[in-house]
Amino acid sequence: MSSSNQTLPMYFILSGISNVPEMQLPIFLLVLLTYLLTLGGNMTIFLLVCLDDHLHTPMYFFLCNLSILDMSSSTVTMHRVFSSFITADTKISFWACMVQLYFFASFTSDELLLLTIMSYDRYMAICRPLHYHTVMCLKFCSKLTAICWAIGFLQVLPLVVMLSNITCFRTIEINHFFCDIMPLIRLPCGNISVLELYNFINGLILAILPFFLTFIPYIFIVTAILKIRSSTGRRKTFYTCSSHLTVIILLYTSLVCQYLQPESTSDQGSSKLYSLFNTAAVPLLNPLIYSLKNKDVKEALKRRRRLIS
Repeated sequence: MSSSNQTLPMYFILSGISNVPEMQLPIFLLVLLTYLLTLGGNMTIFLLVCLDDHLHTPMYFFLCNLSILDMSSSTVTMHRVFSSFITADTKISFWACMVQLYFFASFTSDELLLLTIMSYDRYMAICRPLHYHTVMCLKFCSKLTAICWAIGFLQVLPLVVMLSNITCFRTIEINHFFCDIMPLIRLPCGNISVLELYNFINGLILAILPFFLTFIPYIFIVTAILKIRSSTGRRKTFYTCSSHLTVIILLYTSLVCQYLQPESTSDQGSSKLYSLFNTAAVPLLNPLIYSLKNKDVKEALKRRRRLIS
Protein backbone atom coordinates (compact mmCIF):
# COMPACT_ATOMS: atom_id res chain seq x y z
CA MET A 1 0.00 0.00 0.00
CA SER A 2 2.93 2.33 -0.38
CA SER A 3 2.87 2.60 -4.14
CA SER A 4 2.75 6.04 -5.67
CA ASN A 5 -0.14 4.83 -7.87
CA GLN A 6 -2.29 4.12 -4.84
CA THR A 7 -5.87 5.38 -5.06
CA LEU A 8 -8.13 6.67 -2.31
CA PRO A 9 -7.68 4.29 0.68
CA MET A 10 -10.62 2.69 2.46
CA TYR A 11 -8.85 3.16 5.79
CA PHE A 12 -5.70 4.36 7.55
CA ILE A 13 -3.64 2.54 10.15
CA LEU A 14 -2.79 4.47 13.32
CA SER A 15 0.52 3.59 14.94
CA GLY A 16 -0.74 4.44 18.44
CA ILE A 17 0.95 6.28 21.29
CA SER A 18 3.76 3.77 21.76
CA ASN A 19 5.17 0.93 19.68
CA VAL A 20 6.60 -0.83 22.74
CA PRO A 21 4.24 -3.72 23.67
CA GLU A 22 5.17 -3.59 27.37
CA MET A 23 4.10 0.06 27.54
CA GLN A 24 0.64 -0.41 26.01
CA LEU A 25 -1.23 -1.32 29.21
CA PRO A 26 0.38 1.32 31.50
CA ILE A 27 -0.21 4.03 28.88
CA PHE A 28 -3.81 2.91 28.36
CA LEU A 29 -4.54 2.99 32.10
CA LEU A 30 -2.86 6.39 32.51
CA VAL A 31 -4.73 7.89 29.56
CA LEU A 32 -8.02 6.38 30.71
CA LEU A 33 -7.57 7.81 34.22
CA THR A 34 -6.65 11.22 32.79
CA TYR A 35 -9.67 11.17 30.49
CA LEU A 36 -12.09 10.26 33.31
CA LEU A 37 -10.66 13.02 35.51
CA THR A 38 -10.94 15.44 32.58
CA LEU A 39 -14.63 14.62 32.13
CA GLY A 40 -15.24 14.82 35.88
CA GLY A 41 -13.41 18.13 36.35
CA ASN A 42 -14.90 19.89 33.35
CA MET A 43 -18.40 18.54 34.01
CA THR A 44 -18.13 19.85 37.58
CA ILE A 45 -17.22 23.33 36.31
CA PHE A 46 -20.04 23.17 33.74
CA LEU A 47 -22.68 22.14 36.31
CA LEU A 48 -21.47 24.67 38.89
CA VAL A 49 -21.78 27.53 36.40
CA CYS A 50 -25.23 26.37 35.30
CA LEU A 51 -26.63 25.76 38.80
CA ASP A 52 -25.02 28.51 40.90
CA ASP A 53 -26.50 32.00 40.44
CA HIS A 54 -23.32 33.59 41.82
CA LEU A 55 -21.41 32.28 38.78
CA HIS A 56 -23.80 33.72 36.20
CA THR A 57 -21.23 36.26 35.03
CA PRO A 58 -19.46 36.73 31.68
CA MET A 59 -16.20 35.14 32.85
CA TYR A 60 -17.92 31.96 34.01
CA PHE A 61 -20.14 31.89 30.92
CA PHE A 62 -16.94 31.73 28.86
CA LEU A 63 -15.44 29.20 31.28
CA CYS A 64 -18.50 27.01 30.81
CA ASN A 65 -17.91 27.03 27.04
CA LEU A 66 -14.22 26.28 27.63
CA SER A 67 -15.19 23.20 29.65
CA ILE A 68 -17.43 21.98 26.81
CA LEU A 69 -14.54 22.42 24.36
CA ASP A 70 -12.10 20.58 26.64
CA MET A 71 -14.44 17.61 27.05
CA SER A 72 -15.20 17.51 23.33
CA SER A 73 -11.57 17.83 22.20
CA SER A 74 -10.40 15.12 24.59
CA THR A 75 -13.24 12.77 23.61
CA VAL A 76 -12.79 13.11 19.87
CA THR A 77 -9.13 12.04 20.12
CA MET A 78 -9.05 9.67 23.08
CA HIS A 79 -11.94 7.45 21.98
CA ARG A 80 -9.76 6.03 19.19
CA VAL A 81 -6.98 5.22 21.66
CA PHE A 82 -9.43 3.30 23.86
CA SER A 83 -11.07 1.56 20.91
CA SER A 84 -7.74 0.47 19.42
CA PHE A 85 -6.52 -0.95 22.73
CA ILE A 86 -9.72 -2.86 23.54
CA THR A 87 -10.28 -4.32 20.04
CA ALA A 88 -6.59 -4.46 18.95
CA ASP A 89 -7.80 -2.88 15.70
CA THR A 90 -5.67 0.12 14.73
CA LYS A 91 -7.57 0.80 11.51
CA ILE A 92 -9.68 3.92 11.09
CA SER A 93 -11.84 4.41 8.01
CA PHE A 94 -10.90 7.21 5.64
CA TRP A 95 -14.03 9.24 6.35
CA ALA A 96 -13.87 8.62 10.12
CA CYS A 97 -10.33 10.00 9.94
CA MET A 98 -11.53 13.11 8.10
CA VAL A 99 -14.33 13.62 10.65
CA GLN A 100 -11.90 13.26 13.56
CA LEU A 101 -9.50 15.75 11.96
CA TYR A 102 -12.34 18.21 11.32
CA PHE A 103 -13.71 18.20 14.86
CA PHE A 104 -10.34 18.22 16.61
CA ALA A 105 -9.07 21.16 14.51
CA SER A 106 -12.39 22.99 14.99
CA PHE A 107 -12.38 22.55 18.77
CA THR A 108 -8.75 23.72 18.97
CA SER A 109 -9.53 26.84 16.91
CA ASP A 110 -12.63 27.51 19.00
CA GLU A 111 -10.58 27.32 22.20
CA LEU A 112 -7.96 29.78 20.94
CA LEU A 113 -10.68 32.25 19.91
CA LEU A 114 -12.55 31.80 23.19
CA LEU A 115 -9.40 32.51 25.21
CA THR A 116 -8.98 35.70 23.17
CA ILE A 117 -12.47 36.84 24.16
CA MET A 118 -11.77 35.93 27.79
CA SER A 119 -8.68 38.17 27.76
CA TYR A 120 -10.87 41.04 26.49
CA ASP A 121 -13.32 40.25 29.31
CA ARG A 122 -10.48 40.53 31.87
CA TYR A 123 -9.37 43.82 30.25
CA MET A 124 -12.86 45.29 30.60
CA ALA A 125 -13.17 44.09 34.23
CA ILE A 126 -9.83 45.58 35.30
CA CYS A 127 -9.28 48.57 33.01
CA ARG A 128 -12.89 49.64 32.34
CA PRO A 129 -14.79 48.49 35.44
CA LEU A 130 -17.48 51.19 35.20
CA HIS A 131 -18.43 50.05 31.68
CA TYR A 132 -17.99 46.33 32.32
CA HIS A 133 -21.59 45.32 33.09
CA THR A 134 -22.94 47.57 30.33
CA VAL A 135 -20.66 46.20 27.61
CA MET A 136 -20.23 42.58 28.75
CA CYS A 137 -23.93 41.78 28.99
CA LEU A 138 -25.22 38.25 28.41
CA LYS A 139 -26.51 39.05 24.92
CA PHE A 140 -23.14 40.44 23.78
CA CYS A 141 -21.22 37.54 25.34
CA SER A 142 -23.54 35.03 23.68
CA LYS A 143 -22.97 36.66 20.28
CA LEU A 144 -19.19 36.67 20.74
CA THR A 145 -19.21 33.00 21.75
CA ALA A 146 -21.46 32.02 18.84
CA ILE A 147 -19.11 33.80 16.42
CA CYS A 148 -16.14 31.90 17.91
CA TRP A 149 -17.87 28.55 17.48
CA ALA A 150 -18.94 29.41 13.92
CA ILE A 151 -15.48 30.60 12.82
CA GLY A 152 -13.81 27.56 14.36
CA PHE A 153 -16.04 25.11 12.49
CA LEU A 154 -16.10 26.99 9.19
CA GLN A 155 -12.39 27.77 8.79
CA VAL A 156 -11.34 24.11 9.07
CA LEU A 157 -13.85 22.92 6.46
CA PRO A 158 -11.91 23.92 3.28
CA LEU A 159 -8.76 22.19 4.56
CA VAL A 160 -10.62 18.94 5.28
CA VAL A 161 -12.46 19.11 1.94
CA MET A 162 -9.16 19.56 0.05
CA LEU A 163 -7.57 16.68 1.93
CA SER A 164 -10.57 14.38 1.42
CA ASN A 165 -10.50 15.05 -2.34
CA ILE A 166 -6.92 13.79 -2.69
CA THR A 167 -6.98 10.39 -4.42
CA CYS A 168 -3.34 9.36 -4.06
CA PHE A 169 -1.55 8.63 -0.79
CA ARG A 170 1.99 7.28 -0.45
CA THR A 171 1.03 5.10 2.50
CA ILE A 172 -1.97 4.31 4.68
CA GLU A 173 0.11 4.27 7.86
CA ILE A 174 -0.24 7.35 10.08
CA ASN A 175 2.53 7.61 12.63
CA HIS A 176 0.23 9.06 15.28
CA PHE A 177 -2.52 8.01 17.69
CA PHE A 178 -5.21 10.10 15.98
CA CYS A 179 -5.82 11.87 12.66
CA ASP A 180 -4.02 15.18 13.15
CA ILE A 181 -3.27 17.60 10.32
CA MET A 182 0.54 17.46 10.34
CA PRO A 183 0.90 13.66 9.95
CA LEU A 184 -1.89 13.59 7.35
CA ILE A 185 -0.59 16.45 5.25
CA ARG A 186 2.66 14.52 4.60
CA LEU A 187 0.87 11.47 3.12
CA PRO A 188 -0.52 12.65 -0.27
CA CYS A 189 1.37 12.01 -3.49
CA GLY A 190 2.30 14.77 -5.92
CA ASN A 191 2.09 18.52 -5.45
CA ILE A 192 0.36 19.59 -2.24
CA SER A 193 1.52 23.23 -2.27
CA VAL A 194 -2.05 24.58 -2.25
CA LEU A 195 -2.91 22.43 0.77
CA GLU A 196 0.27 23.49 2.59
CA LEU A 197 -0.34 27.16 1.73
CA TYR A 198 -3.89 27.06 3.07
CA ASN A 199 -2.73 25.29 6.21
CA PHE A 200 -0.02 27.93 6.70
CA ILE A 201 -2.42 30.86 6.18
CA ASN A 202 -5.00 29.18 8.39
CA GLY A 203 -2.41 28.82 11.12
CA LEU A 204 -1.48 32.49 10.87
CA ILE A 205 -5.06 33.68 11.07
CA LEU A 206 -6.34 31.33 13.78
CA ALA A 207 -3.21 30.75 15.87
CA ILE A 208 -0.76 33.64 15.50
CA LEU A 209 -3.40 36.37 15.28
CA PRO A 210 -5.36 35.16 18.35
CA PHE A 211 -2.03 34.86 20.18
CA PHE A 212 -1.33 38.59 19.76
CA LEU A 213 -4.98 39.57 20.31
CA THR A 214 -4.95 37.53 23.52
CA PHE A 215 -1.80 39.05 25.00
CA ILE A 216 -2.30 42.69 23.90
CA PRO A 217 -5.04 43.28 26.55
CA TYR A 218 -2.60 42.02 29.17
CA ILE A 219 -0.24 44.88 28.34
CA PHE A 220 -2.98 47.29 29.45
CA ILE A 221 -3.93 45.03 32.38
CA VAL A 222 -0.35 44.93 33.71
CA THR A 223 -0.07 48.71 33.24
CA ALA A 224 -3.28 49.22 35.22
CA ILE A 225 -2.12 46.85 37.97
CA LEU A 226 1.23 48.65 38.33
CA LYS A 227 -0.63 51.93 38.85
CA ILE A 228 -2.36 50.54 41.94
CA ARG A 229 -0.52 51.90 44.97
CA SER A 230 -1.48 49.20 47.45
CA SER A 231 0.43 45.91 47.17
CA THR A 232 -2.67 44.13 48.47
CA GLY A 233 -4.73 45.78 45.74
CA ARG A 234 -2.21 44.76 43.08
CA ARG A 235 -2.24 41.12 44.24
CA LYS A 236 -6.04 41.04 44.42
CA THR A 237 -6.41 42.52 40.93
CA PHE A 238 -3.83 40.21 39.38
CA TYR A 239 -5.51 37.26 41.10
CA THR A 240 -8.68 37.87 39.07
CA CYS A 241 -6.87 37.13 35.80
CA SER A 242 -4.12 34.75 36.94
CA SER A 243 -6.13 31.59 36.18
CA HIS A 244 -6.90 32.72 32.65
CA LEU A 245 -3.31 33.76 32.03
CA THR A 246 -2.05 30.38 33.29
CA VAL A 247 -4.39 28.51 30.93
CA ILE A 248 -3.27 30.66 27.98
CA ILE A 249 0.42 30.03 28.63
CA LEU A 250 -0.20 26.31 29.10
CA LEU A 251 -2.18 25.91 25.87
CA TYR A 252 0.07 27.99 23.62
CA THR A 253 3.20 26.33 24.98
CA SER A 254 1.80 22.87 24.21
CA LEU A 255 0.68 23.95 20.71
CA VAL A 256 4.08 25.46 19.89
CA CYS A 257 5.83 22.24 20.97
CA GLN A 258 3.31 20.15 19.02
CA TYR A 259 3.20 22.01 15.69
CA LEU A 260 6.14 24.38 15.39
CA GLN A 261 9.08 22.02 15.73
CA PRO A 262 11.56 22.35 12.85
CA GLU A 263 11.03 19.33 10.58
CA SER A 264 14.77 18.62 10.44
CA THR A 265 14.94 18.25 14.24
CA SER A 266 11.43 16.93 14.83
CA ASP A 267 11.23 13.55 16.53
CA GLN A 268 7.97 11.67 16.05
CA GLY A 269 8.12 10.26 19.57
CA SER A 270 8.35 13.71 21.14
CA SER A 271 5.66 14.98 18.76
CA LYS A 272 3.29 12.27 20.04
CA LEU A 273 4.20 13.17 23.61
CA TYR A 274 3.35 16.84 23.03
CA SER A 275 0.12 15.82 21.30
CA LEU A 276 -0.80 13.60 24.23
CA PHE A 277 -0.12 16.43 26.66
CA ASN A 278 -2.26 18.80 24.59
CA THR A 279 -5.18 16.39 24.11
CA ALA A 280 -5.20 14.69 27.52
CA ALA A 281 -3.33 16.74 30.13
CA VAL A 282 -4.31 20.32 29.16
CA PRO A 283 -8.11 19.63 29.26
CA LEU A 284 -7.56 18.12 32.72
CA LEU A 285 -5.41 20.97 34.04
CA ASN A 286 -7.80 23.74 32.93
CA PRO A 287 -10.58 22.95 35.46
CA LEU A 288 -7.97 22.27 38.15
CA ILE A 289 -6.40 25.69 37.57
CA TYR A 290 -9.75 27.46 37.73
CA SER A 291 -10.99 25.52 40.77
CA LEU A 292 -7.78 25.62 42.80
CA LYS A 293 -6.96 29.28 42.11
CA ASN A 294 -10.48 30.68 42.00
CA LYS A 295 -12.24 31.76 45.17
CA ASP A 296 -15.68 31.97 43.49
CA VAL A 297 -15.50 28.38 42.24
CA LYS A 298 -14.39 27.08 45.65
CA GLU A 299 -17.26 28.97 47.34
CA ALA A 300 -19.71 27.54 44.79
CA LEU A 301 -18.45 24.02 45.55
CA LYS A 302 -19.00 24.61 49.28
CA ARG A 303 -22.55 25.83 48.62
CA ARG A 304 -23.30 22.71 46.53
CA ARG A 305 -21.96 20.45 49.29
CA ARG A 306 -24.13 22.17 51.90
CA LEU A 307 -27.22 21.76 49.72
CA ILE A 308 -26.48 18.08 49.12
CA SER A 309 -25.81 17.34 52.79
